[in-house]
Amino acid sequence: MLRRKRCAMFILSVLGEPQEKRVWVKSWLRDREASSHISLLRELRLSHHEDLTNYLRMSEENFQKLLNLVEIRITKMDTHLRQAITAEERLTATLRFLATGQSFEDLKFPTRISPQALGKIIPETCRQLYLVLKDSYLKLPNSEEEWQQTGKDFENRWNFPNCGGAIDGKHIRIKKPPNSGSYFYNYKGFCSIVLMAIVNADYQFIYVNIGCNGRVSDGGVIECTGFYTKLLNKSLNLPPNSANKANLNFVFVADDAFALHENVLKPYPQRQLTYDQRIFNYRLSRARRIVENAFGILSSRFRIFHTEINLNPEKIDFIVLAACALHNFLRKEAKALYMPSNSLDVEDIDSGEVIRGDRVEDQLVGLRQGYNRQVLCENAKDNRDNYKKYFVGEGAVSWQNKFVTNN
Repeated sequence: MLRRKRCAMFILSVLGEPQEKRVWVKSWLRDREASSHISLLRELRLSHHEDLTNYLRMSEENFQKLLNLVEIRITKMDTHLRQAITAEERLTATLRFLATGQSFEDLKFPTRISPQALGKIIPETCRQLYLVLKDSYLKLPNSEEEWQQTGKDFENRWNFPNCGGAIDGKHIRIKKPPNSGSYFYNYKGFCSIVLMAIVNADYQFIYVNIGCNGRVSDGGVIECTGFYTKLLNKSLNLPPNSANKANLNFVFVADDAFALHENVLKPYPQRQLTYDQRIFNYRLSRARRIVENAFGILSSRFRIFHTEINLNPEKIDFIVLAACALHNFLRKEAKALYMPSNSLDVEDIDSGEVIRGDRVEDQLVGLRQGYNRQVLCENAKDNRDNYKKYFVGEGAVSWQNKFVTNN
Protein backbone atom coordinates (compact mmCIF):
# COMPACT_ATOMS: atom_id res chain seq x y z
CA MET A 1 0.00 0.00 0.00
CA LEU A 2 2.84 2.35 0.93
CA ARG A 3 4.63 1.52 -2.34
CA ARG A 4 1.51 2.40 -4.37
CA LYS A 5 1.19 5.72 -2.60
CA ARG A 6 4.79 6.62 -3.35
CA CYS A 7 4.37 5.65 -6.98
CA ALA A 8 1.29 7.84 -7.27
CA MET A 9 3.16 10.80 -5.77
CA PHE A 10 6.03 10.22 -8.22
CA ILE A 11 3.67 10.16 -11.21
CA LEU A 12 2.01 13.39 -10.07
CA SER A 13 5.35 15.07 -9.77
CA VAL A 14 6.40 13.92 -13.23
CA LEU A 15 3.14 15.11 -14.77
CA GLY A 16 3.71 18.53 -13.27
CA GLU A 17 0.87 18.53 -10.76
CA PRO A 18 0.90 22.02 -9.23
CA GLN A 19 2.08 22.08 -5.61
CA GLU A 20 1.32 24.63 -2.95
CA LYS A 21 3.81 27.47 -2.95
CA ARG A 22 5.68 28.17 0.25
CA VAL A 23 6.42 31.78 1.16
CA TRP A 24 9.36 33.08 3.16
CA VAL A 25 7.27 35.56 5.16
CA LYS A 26 3.50 35.66 5.34
CA SER A 27 2.02 38.79 3.80
CA TRP A 28 0.28 39.92 6.98
CA LEU A 29 3.56 39.66 8.90
CA ARG A 30 5.33 41.79 6.29
CA ASP A 31 2.90 44.63 6.98
CA ARG A 32 4.30 45.12 10.48
CA GLU A 33 5.15 48.79 10.09
CA ALA A 34 1.54 49.82 9.35
CA SER A 35 -0.47 47.37 11.42
CA SER A 36 1.51 46.17 14.44
CA HIS A 37 1.20 47.38 18.01
CA ILE A 38 3.76 50.10 17.27
CA SER A 39 1.16 51.99 15.23
CA LEU A 40 -1.26 51.56 18.13
CA LEU A 41 1.32 53.02 20.52
CA ARG A 42 1.70 56.07 18.28
CA GLU A 43 -2.04 56.66 18.48
CA LEU A 44 -2.12 56.17 22.25
CA ARG A 45 0.72 58.67 22.69
CA LEU A 46 -1.36 61.39 21.07
CA SER A 47 -4.41 61.37 23.32
CA HIS A 48 -4.78 58.24 25.46
CA HIS A 49 -1.98 58.40 28.00
CA GLU A 50 -3.73 56.20 30.58
CA ASP A 51 -4.20 53.42 28.03
CA LEU A 52 -0.57 53.80 26.96
CA THR A 53 0.55 53.37 30.57
CA ASN A 54 -1.67 50.33 30.95
CA TYR A 55 -0.30 48.78 27.76
CA LEU A 56 3.37 49.36 28.63
CA ARG A 57 2.90 48.88 32.39
CA MET A 58 4.90 52.09 32.80
CA SER A 59 4.73 55.73 31.80
CA GLU A 60 5.93 56.94 28.42
CA GLU A 61 8.79 58.75 30.17
CA ASN A 62 10.00 55.58 31.89
CA PHE A 63 9.62 53.56 28.70
CA GLN A 64 11.79 56.03 26.79
CA LYS A 65 14.38 55.98 29.56
CA LEU A 66 14.46 52.19 29.43
CA LEU A 67 14.66 52.22 25.63
CA ASN A 68 17.57 54.67 25.72
CA LEU A 69 19.44 52.40 28.12
CA VAL A 70 19.01 49.21 26.12
CA GLU A 71 18.61 50.43 22.53
CA ILE A 72 22.24 50.17 21.47
CA ARG A 73 22.38 46.59 22.78
CA ILE A 74 19.36 45.25 20.90
CA THR A 75 19.46 47.22 17.63
CA LYS A 76 20.06 45.06 14.54
CA MET A 77 21.27 46.04 11.07
CA ASP A 78 18.98 46.10 8.04
CA THR A 79 19.86 43.78 5.16
CA HIS A 80 19.21 44.02 1.42
CA LEU A 81 16.48 41.37 1.88
CA ARG A 82 14.45 42.98 4.65
CA GLN A 83 14.38 45.60 7.37
CA ALA A 84 15.40 44.61 10.88
CA ILE A 85 12.89 44.60 13.71
CA THR A 86 13.50 47.87 15.54
CA ALA A 87 14.68 48.19 19.14
CA GLU A 88 11.34 49.77 20.10
CA GLU A 89 9.43 46.80 18.69
CA ARG A 90 11.72 44.35 20.47
CA LEU A 91 11.40 46.10 23.82
CA THR A 92 7.63 46.52 23.54
CA ALA A 93 7.12 42.86 22.62
CA THR A 94 9.29 41.81 25.58
CA LEU A 95 7.40 44.01 28.04
CA ARG A 96 4.05 42.64 26.79
CA PHE A 97 5.34 39.09 27.14
CA LEU A 98 6.38 39.73 30.75
CA ALA A 99 3.24 41.68 31.60
CA THR A 100 0.68 39.29 30.08
CA GLY A 101 2.31 35.87 30.00
CA GLN A 102 1.04 35.32 26.45
CA SER A 103 2.62 32.55 24.39
CA PHE A 104 4.71 33.46 21.36
CA GLU A 105 1.94 32.05 19.16
CA ASP A 106 -0.57 34.49 20.70
CA LEU A 107 1.86 37.39 20.80
CA LYS A 108 2.57 37.18 17.06
CA PHE A 109 -0.81 38.71 16.22
CA PRO A 110 -0.49 42.10 17.99
CA THR A 111 3.26 42.37 17.29
CA ARG A 112 3.20 40.93 13.75
CA ILE A 113 6.45 39.15 14.55
CA SER A 114 6.71 35.41 13.93
CA PRO A 115 6.85 33.06 16.95
CA GLN A 116 10.27 31.86 15.81
CA ALA A 117 11.62 35.42 15.86
CA LEU A 118 9.96 36.16 19.21
CA GLY A 119 11.63 33.07 20.64
CA LYS A 120 14.98 34.70 19.92
CA ILE A 121 14.10 38.35 20.49
CA ILE A 122 12.48 38.10 23.94
CA PRO A 123 15.18 36.06 25.78
CA GLU A 124 17.89 38.21 24.18
CA THR A 125 16.17 41.45 25.16
CA CYS A 126 15.59 40.16 28.70
CA ARG A 127 19.28 39.34 28.97
CA GLN A 128 20.26 42.84 27.87
CA LEU A 129 17.69 44.46 30.18
CA TYR A 130 19.18 42.62 33.14
CA LEU A 131 22.76 43.46 32.17
CA VAL A 132 22.04 47.16 31.68
CA LEU A 133 19.97 47.53 34.88
CA LYS A 134 21.72 45.30 37.41
CA ASP A 135 24.57 47.63 38.39
CA SER A 136 22.29 50.59 39.06
CA TYR A 137 19.05 48.97 40.20
CA LEU A 138 19.88 45.49 41.52
CA LYS A 139 22.98 45.77 43.65
CA LEU A 140 24.07 44.07 46.87
CA PRO A 141 25.61 46.51 49.37
CA ASN A 142 29.37 46.03 49.56
CA SER A 143 30.52 48.30 52.37
CA GLU A 144 29.78 48.71 56.06
CA GLU A 145 28.21 52.11 55.41
CA GLU A 146 25.79 50.73 52.81
CA TRP A 147 24.79 47.84 55.08
CA GLN A 148 24.25 50.23 57.98
CA GLN A 149 21.92 52.34 55.84
CA THR A 150 19.96 49.20 54.93
CA GLY A 151 19.77 48.34 58.64
CA LYS A 152 18.50 51.81 59.52
CA ASP A 153 15.76 51.51 56.90
CA PHE A 154 14.59 48.23 58.44
CA GLU A 155 14.62 49.74 61.90
CA ASN A 156 12.74 52.88 60.86
CA ARG A 157 10.09 51.04 58.84
CA TRP A 158 9.77 47.66 60.54
CA ASN A 159 11.28 48.12 64.01
CA PHE A 160 13.96 45.52 63.34
CA PRO A 161 17.51 46.83 63.83
CA ASN A 162 20.74 45.62 62.21
CA CYS A 163 18.90 43.84 59.39
CA GLY A 164 20.47 43.53 55.95
CA GLY A 165 17.46 42.00 54.21
CA ALA A 166 14.71 39.37 54.18
CA ILE A 167 15.53 36.07 52.47
CA ASP A 168 13.09 33.71 50.77
CA GLY A 169 12.65 31.52 47.71
CA LYS A 170 10.01 31.30 45.00
CA HIS A 171 9.18 28.44 42.64
CA ILE A 172 8.98 29.52 38.98
CA ARG A 173 6.72 27.10 37.11
CA ILE A 174 8.31 25.76 33.90
CA LYS A 175 7.48 23.27 31.17
CA LYS A 176 9.27 20.00 31.89
CA PRO A 177 12.46 20.00 29.77
CA PRO A 178 12.95 16.94 27.52
CA ASN A 179 14.76 13.99 29.09
CA SER A 180 14.97 15.73 32.48
CA GLY A 181 13.17 13.02 34.44
CA SER A 182 12.21 14.28 37.90
CA TYR A 183 15.12 16.69 38.14
CA PHE A 184 12.90 19.81 38.15
CA TYR A 185 9.89 18.22 39.88
CA ASN A 186 9.15 19.89 43.23
CA TYR A 187 7.20 18.90 46.31
CA LYS A 188 4.22 20.99 45.17
CA GLY A 189 3.66 18.69 42.21
CA PHE A 190 4.99 20.63 39.23
CA CYS A 191 8.31 21.37 37.51
CA SER A 192 10.09 24.54 38.54
CA ILE A 193 13.31 26.42 39.01
CA VAL A 194 13.93 28.38 42.19
CA LEU A 195 14.33 32.13 42.51
CA MET A 196 16.27 32.89 45.70
CA ALA A 197 16.08 36.55 46.68
CA ILE A 198 17.07 39.04 49.36
CA VAL A 199 14.81 42.09 49.68
CA ASN A 200 15.50 45.36 51.48
CA ALA A 201 13.07 47.40 53.57
CA ASP A 202 11.75 49.21 50.47
CA TYR A 203 10.58 46.00 48.70
CA GLN A 204 13.56 46.08 46.33
CA PHE A 205 15.62 43.04 45.39
CA ILE A 206 19.24 43.49 46.43
CA TYR A 207 20.29 39.95 45.51
CA VAL A 208 18.74 37.32 43.27
CA ASN A 209 19.87 33.85 42.28
CA ILE A 210 17.97 31.79 39.72
CA GLY A 211 18.37 28.42 38.06
CA CYS A 212 18.51 25.82 40.82
CA ASN A 213 16.15 22.92 40.08
CA GLY A 214 12.86 22.78 41.96
CA ARG A 215 13.67 19.59 43.86
CA VAL A 216 16.07 21.49 46.10
CA SER A 217 14.67 23.20 49.20
CA ASP A 218 15.34 26.77 50.35
CA GLY A 219 18.16 25.80 52.63
CA GLY A 220 19.84 23.82 49.89
CA VAL A 221 19.45 26.59 47.31
CA ILE A 222 20.90 29.33 49.50
CA GLU A 223 23.97 27.24 50.19
CA CYS A 224 24.70 27.11 46.45
CA THR A 225 24.75 30.89 46.03
CA GLY A 226 27.65 33.30 45.91
CA PHE A 227 26.00 35.30 48.68
CA TYR A 228 26.15 32.37 51.10
CA THR A 229 29.77 31.66 50.23
CA LYS A 230 30.67 35.26 51.06
CA LEU A 231 28.61 35.06 54.25
CA LEU A 232 30.55 32.01 55.45
CA ASN A 233 33.85 33.57 54.42
CA LYS A 234 32.92 36.81 56.18
CA SER A 235 33.62 38.78 53.01
CA LEU A 236 30.31 40.68 52.81
CA ASN A 237 31.78 43.59 54.81
CA LEU A 238 28.95 43.44 57.36
CA PRO A 239 29.16 45.97 60.19
CA PRO A 240 30.84 44.71 63.38
CA ASN A 241 28.82 44.35 66.57
CA SER A 242 30.38 47.50 67.98
CA ALA A 243 28.73 49.53 65.18
CA ASN A 244 25.30 47.90 65.60
CA LYS A 245 22.31 48.63 67.80
CA ALA A 246 22.70 47.05 71.26
CA ASN A 247 25.97 45.40 70.11
CA LEU A 248 23.97 42.69 68.30
CA ASN A 249 25.08 40.76 65.24
CA PHE A 250 24.16 42.16 61.84
CA VAL A 251 21.60 39.69 60.48
CA PHE A 252 19.31 38.59 57.66
CA VAL A 253 15.80 37.35 58.49
CA ALA A 254 14.40 34.09 57.09
CA ASP A 255 11.74 31.46 57.76
CA ASP A 256 11.92 27.89 59.09
CA ALA A 257 13.24 26.48 55.81
CA PHE A 258 16.66 28.04 56.40
CA ALA A 259 19.42 27.01 58.74
CA LEU A 260 20.17 29.11 61.80
CA HIS A 261 23.43 31.04 61.51
CA GLU A 262 25.12 33.81 63.44
CA ASN A 263 24.02 36.20 60.67
CA VAL A 264 20.74 34.49 59.74
CA LEU A 265 17.75 34.59 62.10
CA LYS A 266 14.85 32.15 61.84
CA PRO A 267 11.80 31.71 64.13
CA TYR A 268 11.76 29.56 67.23
CA PRO A 269 10.03 26.19 66.67
CA GLN A 270 6.27 26.51 67.17
CA ARG A 271 5.97 23.89 69.92
CA GLN A 272 5.77 25.09 73.53
CA LEU A 273 6.74 28.67 72.79
CA THR A 274 7.38 30.96 75.72
CA TYR A 275 5.93 34.46 75.74
CA ASP A 276 9.32 35.99 74.91
CA GLN A 277 9.82 33.57 72.03
CA ARG A 278 6.40 34.47 70.62
CA ILE A 279 7.37 38.15 70.77
CA PHE A 280 10.56 37.38 68.85
CA ASN A 281 8.71 35.31 66.24
CA TYR A 282 6.22 38.12 65.68
CA ARG A 283 8.90 40.78 65.26
CA LEU A 284 10.87 38.50 62.92
CA SER A 285 7.77 37.68 60.86
CA ARG A 286 6.92 41.36 60.58
CA ALA A 287 10.31 42.10 58.97
CA ARG A 288 10.40 38.91 56.90
CA ARG A 289 6.98 39.60 55.34
CA ILE A 290 8.69 42.18 53.10
CA VAL A 291 10.08 39.49 50.80
CA GLU A 292 6.69 37.79 50.44
CA ASN A 293 5.15 41.15 49.58
CA ALA A 294 7.84 41.72 46.96
CA PHE A 295 7.16 38.32 45.38
CA GLY A 296 3.44 39.08 45.36
CA ILE A 297 3.94 42.43 43.65
CA LEU A 298 6.33 40.88 41.13
CA SER A 299 3.77 38.19 40.24
CA SER A 300 0.85 40.59 39.96
CA ARG A 301 2.71 43.08 37.74
CA PHE A 302 4.46 40.49 35.56
CA ARG A 303 1.85 37.85 34.76
CA ILE A 304 4.42 35.59 33.14
CA PHE A 305 4.84 34.19 36.67
CA HIS A 306 1.23 32.95 36.55
CA THR A 307 1.99 30.72 33.57
CA GLU A 308 4.05 27.64 32.84
CA ILE A 309 7.05 29.08 31.01
CA ASN A 310 7.76 26.93 27.99
CA LEU A 311 11.38 27.79 27.22
CA ASN A 312 14.84 26.39 27.73
CA PRO A 313 15.80 26.79 31.44
CA GLU A 314 18.81 28.95 30.52
CA LYS A 315 16.52 31.40 28.72
CA ILE A 316 14.06 31.37 31.62
CA ASP A 317 16.87 32.50 33.92
CA PHE A 318 17.24 35.80 32.07
CA ILE A 319 13.48 36.30 31.86
CA VAL A 320 13.25 36.06 35.66
CA LEU A 321 16.33 38.23 36.20
CA ALA A 322 14.95 40.89 33.82
CA ALA A 323 11.62 40.93 35.69
CA CYS A 324 13.40 41.42 39.02
CA ALA A 325 15.54 44.23 37.58
CA LEU A 326 12.45 45.88 36.06
CA HIS A 327 10.68 45.58 39.42
CA ASN A 328 13.46 47.61 41.04
CA PHE A 329 13.61 50.06 38.13
CA LEU A 330 9.89 50.82 38.36
CA ARG A 331 9.95 50.81 42.17
CA LYS A 332 12.50 53.63 42.04
CA GLU A 333 11.37 55.53 38.97
CA ALA A 334 7.57 55.16 39.29
CA LYS A 335 6.87 54.12 42.86
CA ALA A 336 3.27 55.33 43.14
CA LEU A 337 2.26 54.00 39.73
CA TYR A 338 3.97 50.63 39.94
CA MET A 339 3.29 49.83 43.58
CA PRO A 340 0.38 51.83 45.04
CA SER A 341 -0.01 51.76 48.81
CA ASN A 342 -3.12 49.56 48.68
CA SER A 343 -1.06 46.72 47.15
CA LEU A 344 0.96 46.23 50.35
CA ASP A 345 0.13 44.43 53.58
CA VAL A 346 -0.54 46.82 56.47
CA GLU A 347 -1.07 46.39 60.18
CA ASP A 348 -3.90 47.77 62.23
CA ILE A 349 -2.03 48.67 65.41
CA ASP A 350 -5.24 49.08 67.42
CA SER A 351 -6.76 45.69 66.60
CA GLY A 352 -3.57 43.73 65.95
CA GLU A 353 -4.87 42.63 62.53
CA VAL A 354 -2.79 42.27 59.37
CA ILE A 355 -4.69 43.58 56.34
CA ARG A 356 -3.67 41.92 53.09
CA GLY A 357 -2.78 44.15 50.15
CA ASP A 358 -4.97 44.41 47.06
CA ARG A 359 -2.98 42.21 44.70
CA VAL A 360 -3.28 38.82 43.06
CA GLU A 361 -1.19 36.17 44.81
CA ASP A 362 -0.45 32.88 43.11
CA GLN A 363 0.58 29.44 44.25
CA LEU A 364 4.21 30.15 43.44
CA VAL A 365 4.78 32.66 46.24
CA GLY A 366 7.04 31.35 48.96
CA LEU A 367 8.70 28.03 49.62
CA ARG A 368 7.74 26.06 52.67
CA GLN A 369 9.66 22.84 52.41
CA GLY A 370 11.76 22.39 55.51
CA TYR A 371 15.55 22.31 55.61
CA ASN A 372 16.38 22.45 59.27
CA ARG A 373 20.00 21.30 59.36
CA GLN A 374 21.83 23.63 61.76
CA VAL A 375 25.06 25.30 60.72
CA LEU A 376 27.81 24.44 63.18
CA CYS A 377 28.13 27.86 64.72
CA GLU A 378 28.52 28.16 68.48
CA ASN A 379 26.82 31.51 68.92
CA ALA A 380 23.96 31.12 66.40
CA LYS A 381 21.38 30.22 69.05
CA ASP A 382 22.88 32.72 71.49
CA ASN A 383 22.51 35.44 68.86
CA ARG A 384 18.81 34.62 68.43
CA ASP A 385 18.36 34.66 72.21
CA ASN A 386 20.06 38.07 72.38
CA TYR A 387 17.58 39.46 69.85
CA LYS A 388 14.74 37.93 71.85
CA LYS A 389 15.93 39.72 74.99
CA TYR A 390 16.25 42.96 73.05
CA PHE A 391 12.68 42.76 71.71
CA VAL A 392 11.18 42.23 75.16
CA GLY A 393 13.53 44.78 76.72
CA GLU A 394 14.87 48.04 75.35
CA GLY A 395 13.67 47.23 71.83
CA ALA A 396 10.04 46.55 72.78
CA VAL A 397 7.23 48.42 71.02
CA SER A 398 4.01 49.27 72.81
CA TRP A 399 1.69 47.38 70.42
CA GLN A 400 3.57 44.08 70.08
CA ASN A 401 1.59 42.48 72.92
CA LYS A 402 -1.67 42.91 70.97
CA PHE A 403 -0.34 40.94 68.01
CA VAL A 404 1.02 38.15 70.17
CA THR A 405 -2.27 37.93 72.07
CA ASN A 406 -4.37 37.90 68.88
CA ASN A 407 -2.20 35.30 67.17
